[in-house]
Amino acid sequence: MEPVTLATERLVLRTVGPDDTEAVYAAAQDPDMQRWISQFPSPYLREHAESFTGQTVPDGWAHDSMYTFGVFLARGELAGMLGITMRALGVGEVGFWAVKEHRGRGYITEATLAAARWAFTVLSVDRLEWRAEVGNGPSRAVAERAGFTVEGTLRSAINNNGVRRDCWVGSLLPSDLSLPSTAPYLPART
Repeated sequence: MEPVTLATERLVLRTVGPDDTEAVYAAAQDPDMQRWISQFPSPYLREHAESFTGQTVPDGWAHDSMYTFGVFLARGELAGMLGITMRALGVGEVGFWAVKEHRGRGYITEATLAAARWAFTVLSVDRLEWRAEVGNGPSRAVAERAGFTVEGTLRSAINNNGVRRDCWVGSLLPSDLSLPSTAPYLPART
């Protein structure tokens, strides 16, 4: 799929490329991001940012495996990053981070909702999952504000720098955003 651009009231969500490498590199120097994001090498070097913006992001779009959006303020400044990785037929997993100076302003929640609507309506996703290491309260707060239902804790489900860790898991369904599903859903009867 060719990359798309999404817009919200305050944000532009667009793919990132080599011109964004410096902003990604600078944001990734935040020790909190290196601590909580299991995909971040630590230390995060310039070549990691170059590989991300020059290869990982375009390859994900080209192979319909991962749809990565830079979350930009209207004036063009990078506020964060959001990706939807396809995990199974009709199931995607959202991941996100916010640049330190832009945290606490609702940008990533706003971006998550826009990307979720896009995934449900364009990608035919029927379940969007979110996972975060237990203890990553800011990530959980974003997920809950975006409407995700936290479903539980998965033991030893994340490998963060060679250490197995427990993670929270949650889901968002099209019906949570008043959108139709592409497949019927029959909830469990209790």
